[in-house]
Amino acid sequence: MSLFKSKLPRWERLLRGLAALMLLGLVPLASGPWLLLTLATAAILALTALAGFCPACALLGRCSLERRP
Repeated sequence: MSLFKSKLPRWERLLRGLAALMLLGLVPLASGPWLLLTLATAAILALTALAGFCPACALLGRCSLERRP
């Protein structure tokens, strides 16, 4: 049983994964604090893509897979 219900649509999960890969491609060009920022952002994007759950979206009340009446 999953702790969080997947709330991201498949296309958004794919875009987040691709964005994480693109950021990882920029790692050789980054240095210092930019390297840490790039790695942290790529990790967050990759984890939210794999989990299908975004805590920031949940905090803001964005539920893209739930049907609204």
